[in-house]
Amino acid sequence: MIYRISEFADKCGVNKETIRYYERKDLLKEPPRTESGYRIYSDDDVKRVGFIKRIQELGFSLSEIYKLLGVVDKDEVRCQDMFEFVSRKQEEVQKQIEDLKRIETMLDDLKQRCPDEKQLHSCPIIETLT
Repeated sequence: MIYRISEFADKCGVNKETIRYYERKDLLKEPPRTESGYRIYSDDDVKRVGFIKRIQELGFSLSEIYKLLGVVDKDEVRCQDMFEFVSRKQEEVQKQIEDLKRIETMLDDLKQRCPDEKQLHSCPIIETLT
């Protein structure tokens, strides 16, 4: 199936400017155009934008996504240091997990201090934090 930019953006759940931005950043290849100059996108492009959005949700930056797409596109130059890239990202994620676990422990501790009485004028959680 083929889509013009508005249909494509709607199908991907983004706006047209996001599509154009992805093209400028080489995350999406500039699509072919109709004789009238309209951009034409395919279902493969829809999958690619879906991949970009999903990987962004997982915390990857657009420059990191560009590198990952190099593997998808089988681009040898960007693929050379993929092992190091993945290893660094894994370390970064492990650190975030450790930080989140510390926050979870702190929140559990604060929650234990709270009697859960809505009418209290003095809050033990706020007192603990201050």
